Amino acid sequence: MDSLVRALLAATPPALSPAAATATLTAWRAAIAPSIAPFTLPIDRALVAAASADRLGYAFVAGYTEALRALVPTAVDALALCATEEGGNQPRAIHTTLAKADGGSGWIVTGKKKWATGASSAGALLVVASTGIGADGKNRLRIVRIPTSAAGLRMTSSAAPFVPEIEHAEIELDHVAVAESDILPGDGYDDYLKPFRTVEDAHVHAALAAYLLGVARRHSWPDLVERMLALALAARAVATAEPKLPTTHVALAGVLALAAREVPDLEARWSAASTATPDAAAPDPEWTRWLRDRRLLETAAAARAARRERAWQLLA
Repeated sequence: MDSLVRALLAATPPALSPAAATATLTAWRAAIAPSIAPFTLPIDRALVAAASADRLGYAFVAGYTEALRALVPTAVDALALCATEEGGNQPRAIHTTLAKADGGSGWIVTGKKKWATGASSAGALLVVASTGIGADGKNRLRIVRIPTSAAGLRMTSSAAPFVPEIEHAEIELDHVAVAESDILPGDGYDDYLKPFRTVEDAHVHAALAAYLLGVARRHSWPDLVERMLALALAARAVATAEPKLPTTHVALAGVLALAAREVPDLEARWSAASTATPDAAAPDPEWTRWLRDRRLLETAAAARAARRERAWQLLA
């Protein structure tokens, strides 16, 4: 814990060239690699990386990437989860298929994914695919690890109007051949897709706190440094808990509530500091990026509320 806290209190964004060729997510990842290398827990790597970010987008990527590492500890490449299709990401909406290849040698994946976060910068995709409908009428899902260089895989990338550093992609899988070893063990929904929602929330909100800790440090707000550090460590504890338990969901709801309470105070100070510059017409560019990107914090609010309510029902 001591080495982690010391790293968080010393982290600074790397000095990247403003040139388009270097001031990118890839360049940032390469620059911070030595800082996160000493840490083995995915959540610790996410925290140190986010504290070294100068924008919310990089912090989100740090949390998201390490959340996937926590979900699939054996992964070597950076991963992207490919679940969402035209009808959404619920099990019944998954029409991408995983079927035995002709002759029974290997497997074939065919289908389309509508929204895959970070796929263009990943080394491999975790594709949610169906093996058919079971006797209980439920869609049977598996997770297949597919290199982004695989034959038959086509990717079309795009960026949202906010957090443009995070590219999203549409994926087309045209009879992509995979081996038995590429199919992850366990149920695709119960063991991966469903718990990932909790794992991702904990890692991303820990990264958010670490990023804002860095903001507070750069503006010399020691009281906010302390509060953001406490929030980051609380999220860290949740991130290492069993993601399927209702107690974890209740604790995570508490972390999200604390974040919702703390962020406005930091924003108020940040806004005042940004406009109190000699040239108020040119405010702090990091503050400008924050205003552009902060709506990311509001995504999936309904799903989080439903998870919290369900957790309390189970505990009752």
